[in-house]
Parts: sequence; C-alpha cells; structure tokens
Amino acid sequence: MFCVFPSSPAGFRRSMRLCRRKSHLSQLHATACCAGSCYNAVGAPYEEVVRYQRRPTDKHRLIVLVGPSGVGVTELRRQLIEFNPNHFQSAVPHTTRSPKSYEVNGREYHYVLKETFENLMYSHRMLEYGEYKGHLYGTSVDAVNAVLDEGKVCVMDLEPQDIQVARTRELKPYVIFIKPSSLSCMKQSRKNAKIITDFFVDMKFKDEDLQEMEDLAKKIETQFGQFFDHVIVNDNLQDACAQLLSAVQKAQEEPQWVPATWISTDAES
Repeated sequence: MFCVFPSSPAGFRRSMRLCRRKSHLSQLHATACCAGSCYNAVGAPYEEVVRYQRRPTDKHRLIVLVGPSGVGVTELRRQLIEFNPNHFQSAVPHTTRSPKSYEVNGREYHYVLKETFENLMYSHRMLEYGEYKGHLYGTSVDAVNAVLDEGKVCVMDLEPQDIQVARTRELKPYVIFIKPSSLSCMKQSRKNAKIITDFFVDMKFKDEDLQEMEDLAKKIETQFGQFFDHVIVNDNLQDACAQLLSAVQKAQEEPQWVPATWISTDAES
C-alpha cells in the first residue's frame, strides 16, 4: 500500500500491502476493536439505510478500493490520481521510521514516535496499519480529513477486514470492489504482466497465481460484499479506469444508499 514500484507493461502488478504483514499487530487490532463493532462488521444480518445526497458544501466522500492482491487495485488508484491530481489525492501515511535525506515530513510520510503511532491506534484514529522491517506504517483518519478539508477526493485502498473501521459518519466511504475477470480472460490479459513481491521482481503470473486471485476474490465478495457500493471487473485496465472515474463521480454527485446512522446526527444539527 505504501510502497511504489515501476509500472508493469500491462498495468497489473501485485502490490506489497503492509496490512498483510500485521503479525503481532493483528492481536493489537483485535484488542483495540470493540466487540460490538467487530460483530457489526460481518455478523449483523442487516442495517437500516437511507438515501444520501451530498451537498456542494459537504466534504467529499472517501473512496475506498478493495480487491485481491494482483487484481490491479493499486494501479487503478494511481491512474485515477494521475488523471486529475488537483482533484484526487491519497492520504499521507504515518510511519515510525526516520526520514531519509530526500524526504520531507508531511510529504512522503508523517514521521512520528512509536508512542504517538500506538496512541492513534488505540484511539481508533488509524484506518489501517502494519509493520515492515521493524517500523510501523499506517493511514490515519486525520490524514484522510486533511485531503478532504482541501476540497479534494481522497482515494485509498484497504484490506477487506479494514473496511468497517472506515465506515463512519465522519468519512461516509464509498467502497468499490475491484474484481478479476474469469480465469481464461486473466490468462490472456496478464500473460505479459509481472508479479512484484518482497522477494522476486518481474516474475510472470503463473496459473496458480491467477487461480489464487480468483479464489480470494470469491471469499472477499462472500464475506464483505454487503459493504460494497460498486463492483468493477478489471479485465481491461483502460476500461476499468473509465468505470472507476464514472463510479467516483456518481458517488459524489448522485444520491446513494448509506447507513441511517451516518445521517441522523447531520439532520439533527
């Protein structure tokens, strides 16, 4: 999520997602997450919804992209931001590592002490977090709001299990599931694509990689599909980019169904 690699020829690559390296942090997250909230994430049979029309004076809704590793989530986010960087932007993540000589605090990362980072975790102000090479990385609610306060659309990709953390009245996220095409189509569209992992670079997709992607997509959709506002099948990168742009515009401009709890306080105030 926070590591940038050169684009592959076909525009598809396996991103290095820190949330999949949580190790002992997964236990911290379970402790920080209250039981009721965790239950609501996957156990509640339904929730009351209402139609929400964003007003011109309201902040933009957070755009969350979700999908199995290798499906192109990171590349789609990158291309959306490149399309109009004055309108679309990623949140600047936090880290506990020291800045490198060419880095500027608040540009590449917010550099904070471990104690500060953990305080953000325990106060439920981190949307995602993970550990990499002994350092903590994550994206905070405040970093997202910094983008929204500038009148821009904040776009981020999350692991499915982190969706519920973002589903708040404050952010009103619009969740888009990026889904792989059929196995036969993927064999054609990704035959020249490269896999980028922690250990190997420029490895071609094998059939088992594509099968794993398809299987994981089905599991994600089964377990978290109730949180998806829109689904895009990424069988062609340029088509998927066009669909993503259209979906994001509709999320900001057209009425959408949202949980009633996101609106009640707004209406009362």
